[in-house]
Amino acid sequence: MSDEYEMSYAHFDSVEGLLQRGRGLGAVRALQDPRGSAVFVYHGIRRDWRWDGVDDRSLYLARLVQDLELSPAPVVDQLAGDEGACLRACEVLELLALAGSDEAREGLRAYVRKGEHWARVLESVSAGWPPEWWEDLGDVARARIGAEAELPWFSEPWTRFGIAVQSRPFVPRPSLAGLSTAELLTLLADARTENATKVDALRALNGREPAAEGLIPLVPSLGTSDGRRSLPLLRRAVERLGTLAVPAAHGWARDDHPWLAQLGTDVLADHAGPEALPGLVEELAEQWAARAWCGPDRTARRLARFGPDAADAVPYLRRFWLPPHSYERAAYLEALAAINRNGLDYVCTESLWDCEETARLLGIASAPANPETLGRIAVLRDDPMETPEVRAAARTRLVAHSGPRLS
Repeated sequence: MSDEYEMSYAHFDSVEGLLQRGRGLGAVRALQDPRGSAVFVYHGIRRDWRWDGVDDRSLYLARLVQDLELSPAPVVDQLAGDEGACLRACEVLELLALAGSDEAREGLRAYVRKGEHWARVLESVSAGWPPEWWEDLGDVARARIGAEAELPWFSEPWTRFGIAVQSRPFVPRPSLAGLSTAELLTLLADARTENATKVDALRALNGREPAAEGLIPLVPSLGTSDGRRSLPLLRRAVERLGTLAVPAAHGWARDDHPWLAQLGTDVLADHAGPEALPGLVEELAEQWAARAWCGPDRTARRLARFGPDAADAVPYLRRFWLPPHSYERAAYLEALAAINRNGLDYVCTESLWDCEETARLLGIASAPANPETLGRIAVLRDDPMETPEVRAAARTRLVAHSGPRLS
């Protein structure tokens, strides 16, 4: 997605626009007018309003269907659409079933018996539901699988039903967990070591104390064979080195290999001194002017390191709360908390209704302790649709009666 207006989002302060963006404020306003908001909720399930594939919406929309006491029937009917519409409906109905909706549960089970995209739906419900809700569909699956163009890739639920699945040749590699850090670095330094083994070595190193002295000289050699990108997990290994990677990063940033030059540039930007602050503020302003909704979260995290000195960035950070790309919202909230907390209690409270798990977690940790927020946190704690991480955080906050605040 490159232009917000291609998607024709409604105004960011309207209930329709807020719901399209997955904002917590949209859920709150919808609850004040359930009848008038119903059409926007159903439309949000029919059309994929996510700005990016990493944005969350299914739990947000399922909770709206439940909280507004809307009928699941239009969502069940959506299963008959194309594959994308079917799977969006499936995700919402799965969650509603977990919350106790028999209509949602039976709608999905009926679709498995007769629907076109039944195999994808069955794989999805088998991952999210208890086995007793779907394992009796084995006869249906065995009867229908022969009409499919190809065998499924995933093992569940097919192997449970005795249905063959496609498989890729698998040659197990010995675990590197037992090797010492020195031995892992030796593997990385050896030009004869296969890239797959080097990735395993990086994975093992990323679970240990950073080995800056041994790893830094090897970084330029840890690219793919075509020289176009770094090996998977290398960037994570370098990020864990923190400021220890900065001296070498000056040289990397001037390298002829674009991946290494970009890595060096990013390391330097992540650990820049005060002289970089005006440039970062300007970068954020340019990202806003260009409607670059993907990527400003990294700029926001860099600005957060400067605390109150980055006050000039606050107006832009507040603006970035408005665009449709929801995945990055938590980064702007964290940056605002580090730079200027004025008015942030309201934003943290709104985040308790947000579509993104990261935003809800921040809201749980930082919303002021009053009857409204504690009541909402109790709802999140007890919601069977909610993620385990959010339920656990809500439980901890309520036990303590007062959670840690963002600083």
